[in-house]
Amino acid sequence: MKIVVDTRVLGRGNVSGVEEYTRHMVDALLQENTGDQYEFFSSGLSRAPLPENWIRENTSVRVWGIPNRFLDASIRLLGMPHIEPRDADVVFSPHFNALPKPRTAKRVITFHDLSFLHFPEFYPARKRFWHWLQGYKTQAREADMLVAVSEFTRRDLMSAFGLHETKVRTVYSGVNPFYRKLAPDDPKHVAMMRDWRLARPFLLFVGTLEPRKNISGLIRAFDVVKSDPYLRELRLVIAGKRGWLCDTIFRDAARAKWKDDIIFWGEASHEELRILYNLAEAFVYPSFFEGFGFPPLEAQACGTSVITSNRSSLPEIVRDSALLVDPWKVGELADAIRMLLKGSALKERLINKGSENVKRFTWKAAARSLRNIFSELS
Repeated sequence: MKIVVDTRVLGRGNVSGVEEYTRHMVDALLQENTGDQYEFFSSGLSRAPLPENWIRENTSVRVWGIPNRFLDASIRLLGMPHIEPRDADVVFSPHFNALPKPRTAKRVITFHDLSFLHFPEFYPARKRFWHWLQGYKTQAREADMLVAVSEFTRRDLMSAFGLHETKVRTVYSGVNPFYRKLAPDDPKHVAMMRDWRLARPFLLFVGTLEPRKNISGLIRAFDVVKSDPYLRELRLVIAGKRGWLCDTIFRDAARAKWKDDIIFWGEASHEELRILYNLAEAFVYPSFFEGFGFPPLEAQACGTSVITSNRSSLPEIVRDSALLVDPWKVGELADAIRMLLKGSALKERLINKGSENVKRFTWKAAARSLRNIFSELS
């Protein structure tokens, strides 16, 4: 088969969930050695380079020097230009970036979540306009197959767009094998604890700083927990880049009683994240809405116990390997943190269950399932 992959999501060089999904999925597809030909399409006046290991005998790259904003508008309003060559069998979009209905090839689109439909207030006007510009409903209905990253997202797509169950397939994402448990005496552990004030126990949150992630709720729960003398030494580390509408998060942190024990790490490298996951007393992820949720699984891969939300896809992804809480109830979140940090048996049980749970999610299995979809359609 000849498969065109729309790689425009990688143009800015970000490391958020959709970009990580694209990189790892394409990596795993290329490792399948099925004899397929891949063409990577990108556009824009300036672009981050594609991974070097994607350049091989069975791949090619096509670049258009058209600003993506103009390209999006032309596709949305005029239905052109087409990106697929005449001999393409499948056009794969790792995200619902606007494209015209293919002339001859089959179109497969991954939808990661529909949070923008359920919680538009979590997004600024410019992002809501971007979602409109992509024509996501038209794309979903015209595509030959939609890939959902969880069963929750699959059902959500069917309900929101009136799609038949045969048109939406669940393909779980994988977890980056880079995230793993390290030895306690690893020199990087020791250096990080010394240089970055991590000798005291800390809770960890990882994710883009935006309203959907419920970081303000976590800050309020942290204030409640710190009133317990037993947990007075506890700190909260928040690792992630600034997202939209994040000013409220920093205002809430500045008003917190225990503000001096809240550390905004900023955007962390993979190496930093792996060590932070390993060093944390617990990982807390009280997000209001997730289509999949990489961070809880990354934490589990590093041997850390997890507290997360009982909403959207998260119960499906973690099952009984984490404490589940209502993200809208600060008291419930605070109680879960107390219970986990004071209960060594509970903490150990969740660590063991987490290490088993994360084995369900591999990029090899994800790529094989996706490749089977391509084969069925062609």
